[in-house]
Amino acid sequence: MRTIKTFLAVLLVSGATSYGGIYFNSAPGATIPDGNPGGYQNSINVSGLNYSTTSVLVYLNITGGYNGDLYAYLNYGGTSVLLLNRIGQTLPGTPFGSSTAGFGGGSTWNNDGTTYSFRLSDTGLDGNVHAAIGSPVAGSYQPDGGTLSSFNGANPNGNWTIYFADMASGGGTGPSTLASWGLEITAVPEPANVALGIFGGVFALIVTFRSARVRALLRGWQVAASRWVDAV
Repeated sequence: MRTIKTFLAVLLVSGATSYGGIYFNSAPGATIPDGNPGGYQNSINVSGLNYSTTSVLVYLNITGGYNGDLYAYLNYGGTSVLLLNRIGQTLPGTPFGSSTAGFGGGSTWNNDGTTYSFRLSDTGLDGNVHAAIGSPVAGSYQPDGGTLSSFNGANPNGNWTIYFADMASGGGTGPSTLASWGLEITAVPEPANVALGIFGGVFALIVTFRSARVRALLRGWQVAASRWVDAV
């Protein structure tokens, strides 16, 4: 009975193990139309992951433009999370938003061959991105008004779409360009898969222990081990 309990505990722990560091990247190198609410969107297709999402991080490399003009959100499976909302616009002294240009572009994080120095996560240590400064902005920030945990529990397979709009004409030295963007998805196996794995393991264990031949073999090993210990 103790052996069975140990076996079940191992199965349960393995079933709860997170699969982190699943990176997906896109490098459109596309211009975000200046002063056009119609904006630009780009998608990353995720496939082959039979897991349930537990966290999502977003990485950006944006060059040029006027950061205070940018509005952005991430959409997946009908759920949208606000990422940028004209950062700095509601802060004292910046009625038109932050005049800095670009996000990321460094090498703080290497996501499967693509480097970033700007990341959005619900636990970003540099605070909410709405107050971010720098040209380009670099660091780990919280989304501007949304929470990426809204995607938790979803199966990550499918199209993840990021949308950008430049909400005011002019500013900066030219339009913003989305050089690249990426996702880091952390997930655990689907509950149904865990249950099937546990059921299969228990079934195999029961079949094994009900086998007279296996029981006889185990008893033979036990006797041999006891004799060896006595001889030593």
